[in-house]
Amino acid sequence: MDYDEETRPLLVNDEERSEDRLEQDSYLNKVKNGKLYMATFAAVLGPLSFGFVLGYSSPAIPELTRIQDPKLQLSTEEASWFGSVVTIGAALGGLLGGWIVEKIGRKLSLMFCAIPFIFGFTTIIAAQNHWMLYVGRVLTGLASGVTSLVVPLYISEMAHERVRGTIGSCVQLMVVTGIMGAYITGLFLDWRWLAVASSIPPTLMLVFMCFMPETPRFLLSQGKRREAEEALRFLRGPDAPIEWECARIEEAYKNEEQSFSLSDLKDPGVYKPLGVGIMMMVFQQFTGINAIMFYAETIFEQAHFKSSDVATVIVAATQVVFTAVAAFVMDRAGRKVLLILSGVTMCVSEAVFGVYFKLTVMKHDNSTLLSAVTDAPQTPQTDLAWLAVGSMGLFITGFALGWGPTPWLIMSEIFPTRARGLGSALCVLTNWTCAFIITKTFQNLMGLITSAGTFWMFSALCALNVIFTAVFVPETKGKTLEEIQAHFKGTYGR
Repeated sequence: MDYDEETRPLLVNDEERSEDRLEQDSYLNKVKNGKLYMATFAAVLGPLSFGFVLGYSSPAIPELTRIQDPKLQLSTEEASWFGSVVTIGAALGGLLGGWIVEKIGRKLSLMFCAIPFIFGFTTIIAAQNHWMLYVGRVLTGLASGVTSLVVPLYISEMAHERVRGTIGSCVQLMVVTGIMGAYITGLFLDWRWLAVASSIPPTLMLVFMCFMPETPRFLLSQGKRREAEEALRFLRGPDAPIEWECARIEEAYKNEEQSFSLSDLKDPGVYKPLGVGIMMMVFQQFTGINAIMFYAETIFEQAHFKSSDVATVIVAATQVVFTAVAAFVMDRAGRKVLLILSGVTMCVSEAVFGVYFKLTVMKHDNSTLLSAVTDAPQTPQTDLAWLAVGSMGLFITGFALGWGPTPWLIMSEIFPTRARGLGSALCVLTNWTCAFIITKTFQNLMGLITSAGTFWMFSALCALNVIFTAVFVPETKGKTLEEIQAHFKGTYGR
């Protein structure tokens, strides 16, 4: 009898969860996703703009270093700042985005971030000196920081659990598509016209977002139930009983404080996802993605790819293809599986990269010694270049499958509503700060511990991110945002 009394609550909970799942499936079977995809397309024009910002410097810098006008010509150091100053603007944009997303909402924040995109590219188009170039890059970086925070939130709060992983992964897919777009456009246009072309996506986003709804969750958090129902009716189609989803979201808000305070940092529903989100952003940048991209052009040249411009397009196209694969399988395979597979792939490929650099140095030393003894002319060693090309391709594939798109997706899923703005802002700030550190210290690091040592260090960090994923990162596939938050609080399944 005692045993029956002890097990009965567990059986009741299991039955309740089973009934909830059946009710949820019945609801989702009536949902039409057409307008959800339309709203997603309008939103991801932001990450596409962000990709054009990141890709712009690659074709523009060579032109600006060769230009005849001394007021615009960039030295090596100035070109370095022209490329990296975007990350400073983006870090500031992350902080700004965390504030405005709570004050004016997700939709208006997206429309707002189109303005510095357009003004930034306009400043570059009209540039007459170095400072105008820098201001333009900072403005576009600021917009990129806001975008990288707001768009994942907007999509995750609009989407239902069956498609949230797939359309959430479209954020990173559009970033790498924008990078590839800038590379390809740069083959045909000069740096001013490239800036004109880059201003088209944010302009389209500003126009299209005028016709899209605010997210239902934000509207309900503001007590606007009627507007939330209208937004859900737009996103779910005419046949779905949206009152059920509306009531479910409202029920979750009743159990949650409506405003954030510092004392909330003691709540496991806040500090646990904050720790996971920040560490995922640190590990994403310390995979060494920027280091690999830095070496891409040199590696292709060693492998006899004479056109480095075309080589960069090939690298970008590889990222696009495998990020698209990740988006397709995200809601099938799950987040953790892809993160672990991605981490292992990058760990192995960067270890091989380290071996490549070690062997290259040894061959160079041996050939130099041989020529000194025999007076024979030195011949370049190119047979190891394909080892580098192969490991670079493997690394980019691994990154695109997991650690490229997934941290941004998980960031948008794990925070409770009251901490979503602040938590996402800290994650974005961490990501861009780490990106700046890696970009500016990479050369010094190679001088300190050698190229081989640097890539072996990145390989070890990838091994750490695999362990971190296995132990701390929850699987969010197929769960509602409310169920994910209950997991961190320790109340899911009770």
